[in-house]
Amino acid sequence: MSNERQIEDEDLMDVAADPEQAHRLRKALKTLADNPNVGGGLQEMAREVLSGRMGMKDAIETPRYMEALGDRMGEIQRAAENQTVAEREASREQFTKWQHEQEEKEAQERAERDGPSGNIVTAPRRGGHGHRG
Repeated sequence: MSNERQIEDEDLMDVAADPEQAHRLRKALKTLADNPNVGGGLQEMAREVLSGRMGMKDAIETPRYMEALGDRMGEIQRAAENQTVAEREASREQFTKWQHEQEEKEAQERAERDGPSGNIVTAPRRGGHGHRG
């Protein structure tokens, strides 16, 4: 997949509420596409959207892909129902740790994306005069 063209965040703005949501959606699709444990229709859908061969709206309207998503959600629900109290607590702690790590990564990515770049001067120097030699 790495040698294929990949969509950008902007390509998801037809389904995203804002650029940040588009960015998170693209990252989620990439995770689905790259995770060998996902497999099946869900992974295929993510790869199709990321490559630009299919739009996200079309993917959402494709019964086969929505069925794959429903199946995966059912698996997750069954796994959660079969956890012991200790396993549930350990999962909760692990999720909280993962969530904090993701928030830190997203904040860093946002700062890199939105922050000032290089040596751009945004205000005139004191006195309003430029550098003269």
